[in-house]
Amino acid sequence: MDDVQEIGSTIATVLHTVGQELTSTRLLLQFALIAIAAVIGTSGAAMIRRRIHPETHIARLPSFVQKFAHLLLANLGTIIFVIALDLVRAVMLAATWPSASYLVGVAASLATAWIVIAVVAGLIRNQFVYRLVAISAWAIAALSILDLLNPTVEALGSIGIVFGGLRVTPLLVIKTTVLLMLTLWVVSAVGDFLDRRLKASSDLTPSIQVLMSKVIRLLLIGFAIVIVLSTVGIDLSALALFTGAVGVGIGLGLQKIVSNLVSGIILLVDKSIKPGDVISVGDHFGRVGIMGARYTSVDTRDGREFLIPNEDFITQRVANWTYSSDLVRLYVKFNTTYDSDPRKAIDAAVEAALNTERVLKKPAPQCMLTAFGSTSIEYELWFWIKDPAVGVVNVKSDVLLALWDTLAHQGVNIPKPGPARVIYELAREDEPQAPDDQSDAPPPPRSPFPG
Repeated sequence: MDDVQEIGSTIATVLHTVGQELTSTRLLLQFALIAIAAVIGTSGAAMIRRRIHPETHIARLPSFVQKFAHLLLANLGTIIFVIALDLVRAVMLAATWPSASYLVGVAASLATAWIVIAVVAGLIRNQFVYRLVAISAWAIAALSILDLLNPTVEALGSIGIVFGGLRVTPLLVIKTTVLLMLTLWVVSAVGDFLDRRLKASSDLTPSIQVLMSKVIRLLLIGFAIVIVLSTVGIDLSALALFTGAVGVGIGLGLQKIVSNLVSGIILLVDKSIKPGDVISVGDHFGRVGIMGARYTSVDTRDGREFLIPNEDFITQRVANWTYSSDLVRLYVKFNTTYDSDPRKAIDAAVEAALNTERVLKKPAPQCMLTAFGSTSIEYELWFWIKDPAVGVVNVKSDVLLALWDTLAHQGVNIPKPGPARVIYELAREDEPQAPDDQSDAPPPPRSPFPG
């Protein structure tokens, strides 16, 4: 009870002292001077940008210098604010006691720290990391300027909980989080640099490039985590309970994620598919793009990009059109009438394929007579391409258009459906369909034409 009364009296004394300070003329004068300096800084920066246009003078500078100059221009108002406060403080120090200008000096120091931190941290391209660094650095600088850094650190480190032999405090959490984010950002930048160097190497296949990039990133991340934990003083053996819980979680709830991760590594090692391959899996057909840790992207020709789990490439049947060779054989079917010479039709079909831009001359196209139908002669035209990623249906369309023109030029006729068949097909469309369970329903009339 006595402790509670002592704490209450201390708080009351502090509030009384703060109230007296806030109502003093000296403090109000310093607030007014700070406000005037802020107005001068804002209006001065606006006037300089409106009349001088400094952006035009830095356009010819190197990119790094331009970035630095832009950061200074963005903080121009704060710079003028600091200069005004420094002049005011110099005059006040010469005319009165240092304590009379203490608040002005604190405001100038805080604004100076903000300028330095904003300019230095502004060179970081990642916006999240930039904000994290700027806020953390300025908070530390502000506490140091106000002589509150050591009391804050002691207060954050005085409370905590024990977890598996490890004492967790707010200070430990903050230090670990900040260091881990900064270290992971550095690791990500290093990983991107090494990834670009690997992709520039012509001696490595695409699958080996992706595999090495992922292995390097995993090693860098693991190394960064170990370094951060050792730096903040965490004993890794104290995390045995936590790692055991993570292992149970992986065994129970993360089976698919682990399966996709392992499947992705297997795909990269055995090179069954690699970036740039043209594949078809299930109902999806397209070009392999990014091979991620959990999924593989398949870029289709219609602008969509399917993200297929890596496990599907292990458990399902996959057709790789460019696995061992980029040559792909396609075919189209066509018919001619019986009054046309089949030899002329075969020569015309081969000529049409050779006149198509994407069809290869070697292996040469081939046309074969496949059947004598009841109303026409049936053929198949085979031809080869080596760029299936550009499209398959479009090259078939080009071959059929060329075939149409070549057959017409050679005098080879293509059969057309007769009037009797057209009438029959129209009648079939209007005829009501019998239910599936009426097994005794009469069979539909047979067409006099095959097919």
